[in-house]
Amino acid sequence: MREALFLRQNQARWQQYETQSAANPDELAARFVALTDDLAYAQTFYPESPTTAYLNGLTGKLHQAIYKNKAEGRGRFGHFWVRELPLVVSRHQGVLAWTLLFFVLCTALGALSAAYDDTFVRSILGDGYVNQTLENIRRGDPMAIYKSDEETSMFLFITFNNIKVALTAFAMGITAGLGTGAALFYNGLMLGSFQYFFYKQHVLAASVLTIWIHGTLEISAIVLAGGAGFVMAKGILFPGTHGRAESFRHAAREGGKLALGLVPIFILAGFLESFVTRHTEMPVAASVAIIGGSAAFILWYFGWYPWRLRQQGAALAAPKS
Repeated sequence: MREALFLRQNQARWQQYETQSAANPDELAARFVALTDDLAYAQTFYPESPTTAYLNGLTGKLHQAIYKNKAEGRGRFGHFWVRELPLVVSRHQGVLAWTLLFFVLCTALGALSAAYDDTFVRSILGDGYVNQTLENIRRGDPMAIYKSDEETSMFLFITFNNIKVALTAFAMGITAGLGTGAALFYNGLMLGSFQYFFYKQHVLAASVLTIWIHGTLEISAIVLAGGAGFVMAKGILFPGTHGRAESFRHAAREGGKLALGLVPIFILAGFLESFVTRHTEMPVAASVAIIGGSAAFILWYFGWYPWRLRQQGAALAAPKS
């Protein structure tokens, strides 16, 4: 699209944003979402244009209006989960999608490595785990390892460890994403080799129906935490028309919100792993229901719902005829 046409289509709306105050916080958020879309387009096609500089300034004003220090309302906690976090996800769904693709490729590489190298699984999972699991398979209970620890201590250890792994993956975004990529690479290799190991032992179905009771939430949250790290890395590497320091602060704040929002998911995943996964005798229908429900929640809350909020925001931000 030529810049002149881009201006004609949008200038009246931008002037409305400058001269007329938003009626409510939702409309302000919708304006900000629309402006970030416009700014991203302008940065791509007219990077040195006065239009891009103008949109950068206007977006900055709306950003300050949204995030300036203010007294926290009684509904602040709920607002974070209902609107703020999903809008963060909506602004970075492209980065999150690439993160998922990278993790899937790493997982496939892990499975392929295990298929061609009999020692690979032991190098990743450790001899102790492999030997114990092989013994459990011989006894007819492949997933018995999940019954080996007391529930409460297992819950605390797993939950805190997973949160630490996720926050580390996010924080390593400060290395321009190299540390985050390494963390996802290792976790992907581990998952791929782990599942191939059970496939080779002819107990893949039993492993899927057991492990993914908690793994659906846990693995999804680890990937999202990695995405939060890449959001921060993007702010460092591609500041656009912002100063690099300002871009980094904004990206770190966005990624930090996403990482913080994953904590309840890790808590629930830890609870499932410690108190539910150990019941390997549960009916298949129960396992499928838990796995399916977890997958549906992740797809809805981190996929469809943020997309829908963004669509609603764009509709609210459109000029009234």
